[in-house]
Amino acid sequence: MHRHRAGSMHQSNKPFKSRHATKGTLKEISKGKVNRTSVKQGGGMKALSKQDRRHAAKVLQQKKREDITRIHRLFEGRQGAPKIVPVLPLCPDSNVDAAIAALYTSLGQQPPLEQGVPSVLHAERFKQKLQLVPLRRNFYDVLDAFKVADYAIILLSADVEVDSFGINCLLSILNQGLVNVLPVVQYMSNIPNKNQVSVKKSLVSFTQQFFPEQEHLYSLDSDSDSLNVIRYLTSQRPKPLVWRDLRPYMLADNVEYQPTNEETGLLKVTGYARGNPFNANRLVHLQNYGDYQIQQITSADIKQHGDMQEDSSVLDAPVPEEQDDLVAENEPDFMENEQTWPTEEELAEADERVRRMQSKEDQSNKKRVPKGTSSYQAAWIFDDDEDYSDIDDEDDEDDDMKVDDNEDDDDDIVEPVGNGDLEQEEYEEIDMNDKVENEDELDVEEEQRQYEEYLKQRADEFEGHKEFPDEIDTPMHVAARERFARYRGLQSFRTSPWDPYENLPVDYSRIFQFENYLRTKSRVVGQAIVGKVKPGSRITLWIQNVPKGAFEMFDKTRPYVVFGLLQYEHKSSLLNLQITRDNAYEEPVRSKDPMILHMGFRRYTVKPIYSQNSNKGSNNVHKYERFLQMGRSSVATVYGPVVFGKVPCMLYKETDDVNEPILVSTGMFMNTDVKRIVAKRIILSGHPFRVHKRSAVIRYMFFNTDDIHWFKPVQLTTKYGRVGHIRESVGTHGYMKCTFDGPMTQQDTVMLSLYKRIFPKWNTELYKGGLNKEAKAIDQVTKPTPMDMEL
Repeated sequence: MHRHRAGSMHQSNKPFKSRHATKGTLKEISKGKVNRTSVKQGGGMKALSKQDRRHAAKVLQQKKREDITRIHRLFEGRQGAPKIVPVLPLCPDSNVDAAIAALYTSLGQQPPLEQGVPSVLHAERFKQKLQLVPLRRNFYDVLDAFKVADYAIILLSADVEVDSFGINCLLSILNQGLVNVLPVVQYMSNIPNKNQVSVKKSLVSFTQQFFPEQEHLYSLDSDSDSLNVIRYLTSQRPKPLVWRDLRPYMLADNVEYQPTNEETGLLKVTGYARGNPFNANRLVHLQNYGDYQIQQITSADIKQHGDMQEDSSVLDAPVPEEQDDLVAENEPDFMENEQTWPTEEELAEADERVRRMQSKEDQSNKKRVPKGTSSYQAAWIFDDDEDYSDIDDEDDEDDDMKVDDNEDDDDDIVEPVGNGDLEQEEYEEIDMNDKVENEDELDVEEEQRQYEEYLKQRADEFEGHKEFPDEIDTPMHVAARERFARYRGLQSFRTSPWDPYENLPVDYSRIFQFENYLRTKSRVVGQAIVGKVKPGSRITLWIQNVPKGAFEMFDKTRPYVVFGLLQYEHKSSLLNLQITRDNAYEEPVRSKDPMILHMGFRRYTVKPIYSQNSNKGSNNVHKYERFLQMGRSSVATVYGPVVFGKVPCMLYKETDDVNEPILVSTGMFMNTDVKRIVAKRIILSGHPFRVHKRSAVIRYMFFNTDDIHWFKPVQLTTKYGRVGHIRESVGTHGYMKCTFDGPMTQQDTVMLSLYKRIFPKWNTELYKGGLNKEAKAIDQVTKPTPMDMEL
């Protein structure tokens, strides 16, 4: 029989242009399958033979096996590191000690006598070791344990549902980075046989809400079930966490302390090195206590040569010229501030500009009015040429036609002698600068009464305030030019120029700025891969100048985690975090509200300011948000130490119970862009008093003439889409004549938008929570300044 064989010139569709994919294809992609690509000769025209293709496939397969073997080699053998497996009770009746004892019993080993303490299970049958970490119902212990975990066992109960604490722990695990999770159910024997199937389905459905890939539910009721759990933990490859694997980290087995003075001493932390290699020139971070320098790194492995034991050797020591210092902030030198006094040429040019403007206003303020009209009355007379366009309206054309008809009729009329100067006698030119009080102008009491009625009417219009949340009322008894002196007008929010180094606060002189953040990140991450300390080896970190409280915090029943920092990660800068508000939190979240920030391996108390996560534009200006909005991405800005990589972030609201904080928002670290401008917008509104075509007299926006002249260059907008500008002041009570690009209506509202740059306050503190069931904050990283006034 003839069998068809595809030739070398057969059609090969491009996979990235496929509109649809089958369920099987999507399943293979989710499993991480990589399709084999054909290997061709140098010319690229002739396909290889069948033997060459087999050889190329074998080489690719061998490379994959080497990668997997390299990962497993970290955990295999007598000197291999144990896999960290925390055991988390999600239900109040979950028994952690019984679950760990079942795992020991299945291998024929005696369970540990001391309960609640991490223990190492030697699975000789599977040639690996498991470090089982029993967790109590402490929220911060759960976070610390899952930061360094390779796998995790979550205990469910067949009798009791998962409470709010368990739900909160699952959400935090998902947001900070997911590891391989193994769901185990307890007390299934208490359920009748006819109901066990439905209970298992219910628990599997609950588990898949957080871990969709988990399709099975494990048990520890028998030795065979426990062996299945151990077999799964030893045969699977740990899921990588990118932000964690960029740095070295360690779960401490033993901690010793040698005091050098009354306050500080030498801390010796022993454990298995994981992640990237530890470097003695870099700093390390101790949970709740900050960053410290390393004195040396020694080996903690006990090696025997015959009857003698080899002493611990020094693996790495810092180089004084290359070691990172503990300087986190710049010290501003106020004597080197730039002087911005104007020169004599600039002052002369400004005076000449003012004289030209005054002369132009004097000429423009001449108005031809009927004889006997005062300057106040003349201000209410509109000019038809005060429009944006030179094209007249149809009404004007009709008026011109009527005038032409009258001119034809007037040819037969004989004017009386001596009345040739009638027009000169009825009209005259007056100076509009002579502002004289007139009896037609409202008095102060009447003006106040009408203004209160206007405010009451606006308060009833709830939808209008919801559509324009930045709209505020101009203070009546305070000059607007003084109240809003720090605000500016922008013709275009995205393109109008704004100098990012203009009027910076003193706190900006204390932070560090990268010339090229991405290039620095690439270099720092590349350097962190190389080191003298091999991952998987048991080492001792000699950390110097550590407070005694860091040693007293060590408890065998609680995880003690040490993270190594990358270069520059101790320096303070401006951090921008891209966050999204959690749907379950319904309370309003206001800018500068105190929050607990969980950012990777660090915890801080911060008061972030929020802004819109909009496109950068040409001026890098972004709108400030008074409240964190629901259903859209925002940017939180705080001062804090620099981080590299996509580090997960979580913002929690502290409650009376330190063990149950409320999740407010989640997100990711974005960048350290100090040129990002967060602009707060306010809208001053006015009401049309009299309208004539494209001109209108506006009131209630300002209450004196000086304010009108001060904000005259700023562009006006209306809620109906008109754009205009201020022409001149009318009277002395804040009325002003404005011109717009289209006909105005009486029910429209005139708005004037002003912007001010907002800076976060220097209030970031290292958070020390979960100790002795109370929350404490120490002033380790940053110290608040006495500048409590709003920037």
